[in-house]
Amino acid sequence: MTGRLRAVAVFCGSSRGSDPAAAEAAADFGRRLARGGTRLVYGGGRVGLMGVVADATLAAGGAVTGVITRALDAREVAHGGLSELRVVETMHERKAAMADAADAFVMLPGGFGTWEEFTEAVTWTQLGIHTKACGVLDVAGFYQPLVNLVAAAVENGFVRPQHAGLVIVERDPAALLDRLAAWQPPAADELTGPTGGPGMLGPGQR
Repeated sequence: MTGRLRAVAVFCGSSRGSDPAAAEAAADFGRRLARGGTRLVYGGGRVGLMGVVADATLAAGGAVTGVITRALDAREVAHGGLSELRVVETMHERKAAMADAADAFVMLPGGFGTWEEFTEAVTWTQLGIHTKACGVLDVAGFYQPLVNLVAAAVENGFVRPQHAGLVIVERDPAALLDRLAAWQPPAADELTGPTGGPGMLGPGQR
Protein backbone atom coordinates (compact mmCIF):
# COMPACT_ATOMS: atom_id res chain seq x y z
CA MET A 1 0.00 0.00 0.00
CA THR A 2 1.04 3.63 -0.33
CA GLY A 3 0.09 6.73 1.61
CA ARG A 4 -0.85 7.15 5.26
CA LEU A 5 -1.23 4.10 7.44
CA ARG A 6 -4.71 4.15 8.97
CA ALA A 7 -4.02 1.36 11.46
CA VAL A 8 -0.98 -0.68 12.50
CA ALA A 9 -1.12 -3.95 14.42
CA VAL A 10 1.69 -4.12 16.98
CA PHE A 11 2.90 -7.40 18.45
CA CYS A 12 5.03 -7.08 21.59
CA GLY A 13 5.77 -8.59 24.96
CA SER A 14 3.40 -8.96 27.89
CA SER A 15 6.54 -8.27 29.94
CA ARG A 16 8.53 -5.03 29.93
CA GLY A 17 11.80 -6.97 29.62
CA SER A 18 15.06 -6.30 31.44
CA ASP A 19 16.35 -3.53 29.15
CA PRO A 20 14.65 -0.14 29.72
CA ALA A 21 15.27 0.61 26.04
CA ALA A 22 12.41 -1.73 25.13
CA ALA A 23 9.78 0.19 27.10
CA GLU A 24 11.20 3.51 25.91
CA ALA A 25 10.94 2.35 22.29
CA ALA A 26 7.39 1.06 22.80
CA ALA A 27 6.27 4.38 24.27
CA ASP A 28 7.98 6.34 21.50
CA PHE A 29 6.36 4.16 18.87
CA GLY A 30 2.92 4.67 20.38
CA ARG A 31 3.39 8.44 20.40
CA ARG A 32 4.50 8.39 16.77
CA LEU A 33 1.37 6.46 15.77
CA ALA A 34 -0.81 9.02 17.55
CA ARG A 35 0.96 11.98 15.97
CA GLY A 36 0.56 10.43 12.53
CA GLY A 37 -3.15 9.79 13.03
CA THR A 38 -2.58 6.03 12.86
CA ARG A 39 -4.73 3.77 15.03
CA LEU A 40 -2.92 1.23 17.19
CA VAL A 41 -4.31 -2.30 17.00
CA TYR A 42 -2.86 -4.67 19.58
CA GLY A 43 -3.64 -7.58 21.89
CA GLY A 44 -5.65 -5.56 24.40
CA GLY A 45 -3.48 -6.12 27.48
CA ARG A 46 -2.58 -3.60 30.17
CA VAL A 47 0.71 -5.25 31.19
CA GLY A 48 4.23 -5.27 29.78
CA LEU A 49 5.18 -3.55 26.55
CA MET A 50 1.58 -4.04 25.42
CA GLY A 51 0.39 -1.68 28.13
CA VAL A 52 3.24 0.75 27.49
CA VAL A 53 2.52 1.19 23.79
CA ALA A 54 -1.23 1.49 24.40
CA ASP A 55 -0.84 4.03 27.22
CA ALA A 56 1.57 6.15 25.18
CA THR A 57 -0.73 6.17 22.16
CA LEU A 58 -3.72 7.19 24.27
CA ALA A 59 -1.78 9.84 26.19
CA ALA A 60 -0.74 11.42 22.89
CA GLY A 61 -4.35 11.59 21.73
CA GLY A 62 -4.34 8.53 19.51
CA ALA A 63 -6.95 5.82 19.01
CA VAL A 64 -6.35 2.27 20.24
CA THR A 65 -8.21 -0.93 19.42
CA GLY A 66 -7.50 -3.93 21.62
CA VAL A 67 -8.45 -7.50 20.77
CA ILE A 68 -8.35 -9.99 23.62
CA THR A 69 -9.72 -13.45 24.34
CA ARG A 70 -12.51 -13.92 26.85
CA ALA A 71 -10.22 -16.05 29.04
CA LEU A 72 -7.61 -13.30 29.31
CA ASP A 73 -10.29 -10.67 29.86
CA ALA A 74 -11.67 -12.73 32.73
CA ARG A 75 -8.21 -12.78 34.34
CA GLU A 76 -8.29 -8.96 34.43
CA VAL A 77 -5.42 -8.62 31.96
CA ALA A 78 -7.44 -6.40 29.60
CA HIS A 79 -6.74 -2.69 29.42
CA GLY A 80 -9.72 -0.74 30.75
CA GLY A 81 -9.17 2.58 29.02
CA LEU A 82 -8.99 1.81 25.31
CA SER A 83 -10.90 3.51 22.51
CA GLU A 84 -12.27 0.08 21.62
CA LEU A 85 -11.91 -3.37 23.16
CA ARG A 86 -13.05 -6.45 21.26
CA VAL A 87 -13.46 -9.68 23.22
CA VAL A 88 -13.26 -12.88 21.17
CA GLU A 89 -13.31 -16.57 22.07
CA THR A 90 -10.06 -17.95 20.68
CA MET A 91 -6.51 -16.90 19.87
CA HIS A 92 -7.21 -17.69 16.20
CA GLU A 93 -10.10 -15.23 16.23
CA ARG A 94 -7.92 -12.69 17.99
CA LYS A 95 -5.20 -12.82 15.34
CA ALA A 96 -7.70 -12.75 12.49
CA ALA A 97 -9.49 -9.72 13.95
CA MET A 98 -6.20 -7.86 14.38
CA ALA A 99 -5.17 -8.69 10.83
CA ASP A 100 -8.49 -7.49 9.43
CA ALA A 101 -8.29 -4.20 11.34
CA ALA A 102 -4.72 -3.28 10.36
CA ASP A 103 -2.98 -1.97 7.25
CA ALA A 104 0.45 -3.22 8.39
CA PHE A 105 2.15 -5.17 11.17
CA VAL A 106 5.05 -4.24 13.45
CA MET A 107 6.94 -6.45 15.87
CA LEU A 108 8.55 -4.90 18.94
CA PRO A 109 10.61 -6.92 21.46
CA GLY A 110 8.77 -9.90 22.89
CA GLY A 111 8.79 -13.65 23.36
CA PHE A 112 7.22 -16.74 21.81
CA GLY A 113 3.73 -15.30 21.37
CA THR A 114 5.06 -12.13 19.77
CA TRP A 115 7.22 -14.07 17.33
CA GLU A 116 4.43 -16.49 16.45
CA GLU A 117 1.92 -13.74 15.74
CA PHE A 118 4.32 -11.78 13.57
CA THR A 119 5.65 -14.73 11.58
CA GLU A 120 2.09 -15.83 10.85
CA ALA A 121 1.34 -12.36 9.48
CA VAL A 122 4.43 -12.60 7.27
CA THR A 123 3.37 -16.05 6.10
CA TRP A 124 -0.07 -14.73 5.17
CA THR A 125 1.59 -12.05 3.05
CA GLN A 126 3.84 -14.67 1.47
CA LEU A 127 0.83 -16.84 0.60
CA GLY A 128 -1.24 -13.92 -0.67
CA ILE A 129 -3.88 -14.30 2.05
CA HIS A 130 -3.41 -10.59 2.59
CA THR A 131 -1.18 -7.95 1.00
CA LYS A 132 0.07 -6.06 4.05
CA ALA A 133 3.53 -4.87 5.02
CA CYS A 134 5.37 -6.50 7.92
CA GLY A 135 8.05 -4.62 9.85
CA VAL A 136 10.38 -5.20 12.77
CA LEU A 137 11.60 -2.43 15.07
CA ASP A 138 15.04 -3.68 16.04
CA VAL A 139 15.46 -2.10 19.47
CA ALA A 140 19.10 -2.09 20.61
CA GLY A 141 19.90 -4.99 18.27
CA PHE A 142 17.34 -7.29 19.91
CA TYR A 143 16.28 -8.78 16.58
CA GLN A 144 19.72 -9.09 15.00
CA PRO A 145 19.63 -12.86 15.70
CA LEU A 146 16.40 -13.01 13.67
CA VAL A 147 18.06 -11.17 10.78
CA ASN A 148 20.92 -13.68 10.97
CA LEU A 149 18.53 -16.63 11.11
CA VAL A 150 16.62 -15.51 8.02
CA ALA A 151 19.91 -14.95 6.16
CA ALA A 152 20.98 -18.47 7.11
CA ALA A 153 17.63 -19.87 5.97
CA VAL A 154 18.09 -18.17 2.59
CA GLU A 155 21.65 -19.42 2.30
CA ASN A 156 20.53 -22.98 3.06
CA GLY A 157 17.61 -22.93 0.65
CA PHE A 158 14.74 -22.87 3.14
CA VAL A 159 13.62 -19.30 2.45
CA ARG A 160 13.63 -17.72 -1.01
CA PRO A 161 15.47 -14.38 -1.20
CA GLN A 162 12.30 -12.57 -2.27
CA HIS A 163 10.46 -13.98 0.74
CA ALA A 164 13.12 -12.65 3.10
CA GLY A 165 12.40 -9.25 1.59
CA LEU A 166 8.85 -9.41 2.93
CA VAL A 167 10.21 -8.47 6.37
CA ILE A 168 11.25 -4.83 6.75
CA VAL A 169 13.76 -4.32 9.56
CA GLU A 170 14.70 -0.87 10.84
CA ARG A 171 16.24 0.49 14.02
CA ASP A 172 14.71 3.91 13.48
CA PRO A 173 10.93 4.00 14.05
CA ALA A 174 10.32 6.90 11.64
CA ALA A 175 12.16 5.06 8.87
CA LEU A 176 10.20 1.90 9.62
CA LEU A 177 6.84 3.67 9.41
CA ASP A 178 7.87 5.41 6.17
CA ARG A 179 8.85 2.11 4.57
CA LEU A 180 5.65 0.42 5.72
CA ALA A 181 3.54 3.23 4.27
CA ALA A 182 5.41 3.11 0.95
CA TRP A 183 5.43 -0.69 0.68
CA GLN A 184 3.68 -2.37 -2.22
CA PRO A 185 3.03 -6.11 -2.44
CA PRO A 186 5.23 -7.95 -4.92
CA ALA A 187 3.75 -9.50 -8.01
CA ALA A 188 2.83 -13.16 -7.74
CA ASP A 189 5.73 -14.22 -9.97
CA GLU A 190 8.16 -12.38 -7.68
CA LEU A 191 6.96 -14.51 -4.78
CA THR A 192 7.21 -17.80 -6.65
CA GLY A 193 10.20 -17.20 -8.91
CA PRO A 194 13.81 -18.24 -8.21
CA THR A 195 15.25 -14.77 -7.59
CA GLY A 196 13.90 -11.70 -6.05
CA GLY A 197 13.21 -8.70 -3.95
CA PRO A 198 15.01 -6.45 -1.53
CA GLY A 199 16.73 -7.68 1.59
CA MET A 200 15.41 -7.31 5.12
CA LEU A 201 17.84 -4.70 6.36
CA GLY A 202 17.18 -1.02 6.26
CA PRO A 203 19.77 1.53 5.11
CA GLY A 204 21.10 1.97 8.63
CA GLN A 205 21.85 -1.75 9.08
CA ARG A 206 23.87 -2.58 5.98
